[in-house]
Amino acid sequence: MRYGICPISLAPLRLETNDTSEMVSQVLYGEIFKIIEDRKKWSKIRLAHDNYEGWIDNQQYQEIEAEEYHLLINANNYYSKDLIAYLTHSDRTLSSITIGAQASSSHFLNDQFNTNTEPIILGKSQLIDNALLFLNTPYMWGGRTPLGIDCSGLTQLVYRLNGVDLLRDASQQATQGEVLSFIEESDPGDLAFFDNQEGKITHVGIIMSDNYIIHAHGKVRIDRLDQSGIFNVAKNSHTHKLRVIKKII
Repeated sequence: MRYGICPISLAPLRLETNDTSEMVSQVLYGEIFKIIEDRKKWSKIRLAHDNYEGWIDNQQYQEIEAEEYHLLINANNYYSKDLIAYLTHSDRTLSSITIGAQASSSHFLNDQFNTNTEPIILGKSQLIDNALLFLNTPYMWGGRTPLGIDCSGLTQLVYRLNGVDLLRDASQQATQGEVLSFIEESDPGDLAFFDNQEGKITHVGIIMSDNYIIHAHGKVRIDRLDQSGIFNVAKNSHTHKLRVIKKII
């Protein structure tokens, strides 16, 4: 087995071995992974933090040894808490990284990272505050940054900043946590999942107080939530049908 780390701000993770292929997710700075298949220009990887798989350009990662991978897996990870931060490379050039980047890998990569790395706060106390940092971020399929994010990328990053690892897609995240029967049983920070006409879970958002929800739909926005689903006041209609509510922490 071979291993790698992302040394750049972010790398697209693609469905197939082509620059025009669908971007299914993004690999953020400092994240590590297993290399499960490699070709001349592309490698198929499995990310350590959520086991998500896809193809990455071979020029956009750095190979590491098995011992280094396991040291990083077992390290006390911390993440950038600023929407956009900067690090200095050994050659004194700069790179920008986004909130949620695995800043704890910077020493391993011989980079200097001196901005906000406040300790992770376990529990729900900061979930909504962290979610609000992404308000108005444009929707981007496969995105995981404040420059573009999808619905499950938002929930995954917000929970990461609180020390909890979620899986990548909404349908995968729906397998985690404890089912709640009614909205009234939920607390701010719990997750609401929504399905399509075929019954497949395709959307997720973070429940706020007073029957509001923050989610990525066109942009990261706040809408009303009721037992039927998400109600968009501007459209005067429901945009998503509620399937299940889950308590993760």
